[in-house]
Amino acid sequence: MSKKIAVLTSGGDAPGMNAVVRSVVRAGIDAGLDVFGIRKGYNGLLTGDIVPMSLRSVTDIIHRGGTILYTARSPRFNSPEGVKAAADKCREMGIDGVVVVGGDGSFRGARDLTNAGIPCIAIPGTIDNDIASSEYTVGYDTAMNTAMEMVDRLRDTSASHNRCSVVEVMGRRCGDIALNTGIAVGATAILVPEVPYDFQRDVVDRIRHTQSTGRQHFIIVVAEGCSSVAGNDINDMARRIQEETGVETRATVLGHVQRGGSPTLRDRVVASQMGCHAVDLLMEGKSNRVVVMQKGQITDFDITEALNMPRTFDYKLYNDAMRISI
Repeated sequence: MSKKIAVLTSGGDAPGMNAVVRSVVRAGIDAGLDVFGIRKGYNGLLTGDIVPMSLRSVTDIIHRGGTILYTARSPRFNSPEGVKAAADKCREMGIDGVVVVGGDGSFRGARDLTNAGIPCIAIPGTIDNDIASSEYTVGYDTAMNTAMEMVDRLRDTSASHNRCSVVEVMGRRCGDIALNTGIAVGATAILVPEVPYDFQRDVVDRIRHTQSTGRQHFIIVVAEGCSSVAGNDINDMARRIQEETGVETRATVLGHVQRGGSPTLRDRVVASQMGCHAVDLLMEGKSNRVVVMQKGQITDFDITEALNMPRTFDYKLYNDAMRISI
C-alpha cells in the first residue's frame, strides 16, 4: 500500500483540473497518505519541483480554471533516460504512486513511469473529449458552454447586421465541441473532422436554402481540424461564403478562451469522482490504470488497452443536427 502519493497535471490545461487535484489530495489524506503536488507536469518531476500538499493547500480551488500545479510539456521526459530519471526522483522522494491528469500523451508517460517501477493512475483532463476509452473528459463540459456563450454573443451582432459568422472552435481530431455547440446555437452548418464534407453542398447550398425561407443571418461552426484537412483556413471559408451568397461574412477563431474559466458543475463533480477513484486504485495496489466514464459510471481500464481503443463519434447526433439546422 502506498504511503506517499503525488499528483501532476500535464499537457494542455482544462477547467476542472484543480477539482481533480483537490479530490486526490483530500481523498489521499483521508486514507492516511502523505500527498505531494508535482508542479509543471513531468518536467517538475525531473527537476524536483515537488511540494507537500495539505487540506488547506487545496481550499477554494474547486471553482478555479487552469491548474494550481501548472502544466508543461517535457521533451526530456519522452526518452528512456528521462523516464528513468523521473522514476529515480520518485524513489528518492519516497513517492510510491502518481496520479497523472492529462490526455493521451500524458497517459503514455504514466505507462512508461509505471514500467519503470512507479505505479501510476491516469485521469482524462482535456477539453476536446478525444480520449477513446472515456465518454467524458474533465474540461469538456466547460469548454462547450464557453463556446456556446461566445457564439451566442456573435449571433447577436450577426443578426443586427444580417451577417454570416464562421466560428472555429477547438477540436483538431475530435468534433464533439463543434457538434454540440453547433446544435446549441442553431448553426446552419457544422463541420467536423469525422465527417468528410463538400463545402459547396454542405455550407454554401445550405445557406442559400435557408435564405430562401426568409432567414438573413447565419452561424457556421467549424472544428479546427476541418480547415487543415480541407486545406482552407477559416478566413478562406468566410471569403468564399460572401462571394457565393452575397452575405457579408466574418470569421472568428475562439481559440484558447475555451480552455479558461470557472469549471461547470458537471466538470467539478466528475473531476471529484475521478480523483477519488484514482486514490482508491492506488490504495488497492493497482497501477497502469486510466480512470474513465462509461455509460455514466466511473470505472477504469489498463492504460495500454485504453490507448489502443478506437474512438467513436456520435453519427446519430450529427445526422439529427443536419435535420434541424435549416
